[in-house]
Amino acid sequence: MAQVEATTERIIAADAETVFDALADYSGTRAKVLPEHFSEYEVREGGDGEGTLVHWKLQATSKRVRDCLLEVSEPTDGQLVEKDRNSSMVTTWTVTPAGEGKSRAVVTTVWNGAGGIGGFFEKTFAPKGLARIYDLVLARLAAEVEAGVEK
Repeated sequence: MAQVEATTERIIAADAETVFDALADYSGTRAKVLPEHFSEYEVREGGDGEGTLVHWKLQATSKRVRDCLLEVSEPTDGQLVEKDRNSSMVTTWTVTPAGEGKSRAVVTTVWNGAGGIGGFFEKTFAPKGLARIYDLVLARLAAEVEAGVEK
């Protein structure tokens, strides 16, 4: 099994603390910025960063739905790590300053891929598909926090 990785990033016109706080707000902002690929969203414990337990189903393709139960930790400032209890999938969100009133949000997801020919296709196509989904999340997050900055 090879490790599969998908990464995407975006510059957001809001300071890093504002962006991070919005990302860590699982009981509010996070639910609002998830696209249609996510369903059955439910915060089961916590709701704000470290110690949160959140559930959703992620429909990566028309045939592939992943049932996710994620434990959230904050190992360092500006970083959220979501570890799936149901699989090897780990998603890391990192928010850093990127100039005056701007921040860089990077999301990286890694998991242990399948072996054989299925694994080849997974490693080839899954990162692009997942990056597109997280591009949508980051775009919606940017729209949400940038609207708040303009007020």
